[in-house]
Amino acid sequence: MYKKILVPLDGSGFSEQVLSHVRAISLSCQVPEVVLLIVVKPIDNSELIANMGDEWVREVTEQEQATAGDYINKVADDLKKDGITTKAVVLVGSPAHEILEYVDNNQIDLVIMGTHGRSGPSRWVIGSATERVSKHSKAPVLMVRTRENYKEK
Repeated sequence: MYKKILVPLDGSGFSEQVLSHVRAISLSCQVPEVVLLIVVKPIDNSELIANMGDEWVREVTEQEQATAGDYINKVADDLKKDGITTKAVVLVGSPAHEILEYVDNNQIDLVIMGTHGRSGPSRWVIGSATERVSKHSKAPVLMVRTRENYKEK
C-alpha cells in the first residue's frame, strides 16, 4: 500500500514522538522507504543580513544545515537498526512549502507528522506547518498528536 513515507521532523522531542507510529506502519506494511526530512529556515532578518554580510549568512546557513544533517542522520540510523530502509534529507526554506514540494516531486504515499494539539486562539496566532501540509498535500497526512507534558531531553 505505502511505498514511500515522508516524516518531517524539526529536531524537537515533540516531533520525534511520531517515530513509534513510523516504526509500526513501516514494519507492518513492509514499506520500502521512509524519508526523514528536516527543513532549515533561512535567516530572514534583513537588518542583520545587511550588517553581517552575505558571506556570514552563507556560513551560518551551512552550519545549521550540517547540524540538521547530523541530527536527521542519527534518527535515520536508529530506524535502520530496526530494519527500516531510511533516507535522510535536509532542505533550506519555509517548512510547509518545502515539505509540500517534496511530496509533489518524490512520489510520497503518506506523510506522518506530529502536532502539538493546540486549540483556540493559540492555534490561530501560531501558524502550523502540519496544518498547512494537511490542507494542501497531494498525499494523505497522518497527524500524530504529541503529548503536551512531554519533556525534551
